[in-house]
Order: sequence, then C-alpha cells, then structure tokens
Amino acid sequence: MAKGTVLIVDDDPEVRAMLAEYLAGDGYVVAQAADGLEALLHVRRARPRAVVLDLMMPRLGGLEALKRIRALDPTIGVVVVTGVQDVELQRQALELGALAVFGKPISPEALAQALAPGERPTPAPRRAAARAPAPPVEGRILVVDDDPEVRVMLVEFCAEQDWEARGASDGSAGVRVIREWAPDVVLLDITMPGLSGVGALPAIFAVAPSARVIMVSGAEDVELSRRSLALGAFDYVTKPVDHAYLKRSIETALLMKRLDEAR
Repeated sequence: MAKGTVLIVDDDPEVRAMLAEYLAGDGYVVAQAADGLEALLHVRRARPRAVVLDLMMPRLGGLEALKRIRALDPTIGVVVVTGVQDVELQRQALELGALAVFGKPISPEALAQALAPGERPTPAPRRAAARAPAPPVEGRILVVDDDPEVRVMLVEFCAEQDWEARGASDGSAGVRVIREWAPDVVLLDITMPGLSGVGALPAIFAVAPSARVIMVSGAEDVELSRRSLALGAFDYVTKPVDHAYLKRSIETALLMKRLDEAR
C-alpha cells in the first residue's frame, strides 16, 4: 500500500532521480519539481503528504517556498536538504516548521526516517475553481545596477515588453525608489558599491515584502546569487543577460505575485 505522495524539489536532476528511486522503492508515490515555483504550483494542485525541499533553487528560494507551503497547508511535512553549511539558514528552516534539515549528500535512510513518524491527516479534496482568462501580464519593474549601460539597456528592454520601468544606480537608491514607487519586480545587481545586492535584499523585503527580486550577476557571482535564493530572491540571471530567459522569469514573477494577491 502506498504511503502517500512525496514531492521532491531540487534543481539538480541527479539528486531528484536518486531520491525518487529510493522513496518509490520504499512505497511512496513520488512527484518532482525543479524549482520553488514549480513546487508551489504542485502543492496548490495536489497537496502531497510531504515535501523534500532544497534550499538553494531558482524562481523561489527554499525558505520562501517553505513558508508558503506551510501557509497553504500546515499538515504537509517538509524536510529540508541543503548543500550550504549555514547554521542560521538551518535554524530559520526549523523555525518555519521543517521536520528536519539535512546536509548534502543526504542519506536516503535518514530521509525515510524523517518522513516516517506518525500519519499526517489527509487533506480533504478541493474543488478546482473556475479560472478566468489570464489578463495581460502587466507590472512595474525596477532595475538596480551601478553600470549605466546595463541599467539603461534593461530599462529599455522592460519598456519594450510594455512594462513600466525605472532605474536606480545602487542599493540605497533602489530602496528609496521602492518606498516611493512600489515596483512588482526588482532586477538587482549583486555587486555594487555601497549597499550590495545581497545587502539590499533584507531592506527591500522590509519595505516591499511582496516584491519579487531577480538577481543579476556576473559569471563570478553565480554562487553568491544562488545563496541569495535562500534569502528570498525569486531567480537569478547572469551577464550578458539572456533576454528570452529574463522575459520568462519576469512574467513568471508577475504571475506569481498576482496569484498571491488573489488569495
């Protein structure tokens, strides 16, 4: 008899495949997601019994995904796995309701033990709500970058997509604009003089907790960008910017924000 559905959320396909194979062999029905946004959409639709959640992923950081999963359904057990040896992040995950936090590489046996205790209540099935046609994706985009050429290029790109766009030259200026203008999405350069992108994240979320932040980094800053996902950043892109990917990321961020506002 199946033990219920476990959703495995990790942007590394090898990790997902390894855990899926083990948990399926242990009697679970296994679903998979490659990022936090995909995971949240799956949780909204299917309400799995448990979620195995990586902390560092694109599109929706692990801590933010954990917070939202727990808000949607506190009966869903969440086990966090992370390759980052960060005691503070682990403490925050436990405070947000994670059953356990494991470092990578994770022992499948330890994971199964964390998922095993006590049967959790099975949520009642919910009727699918009728969906209205999706309106055009509109929004306000703030570009925060100390490089004027990059800033102008990204502002012009956003304007070409019919988004309202403004620019700011550093983290402090960006926070001031956010207070006055309330953008939906912030494109935040990770390396800037004064208040850096990572340093600006807490201030941005303090004044605009519903804003979606997409980190923009040079190739040498990718690992730092990935770490920022655990702090609540929605996604990251690298320079030179892939415009097609950036457009999809901004559209997804705007749609996600709209879904949250409609709750």
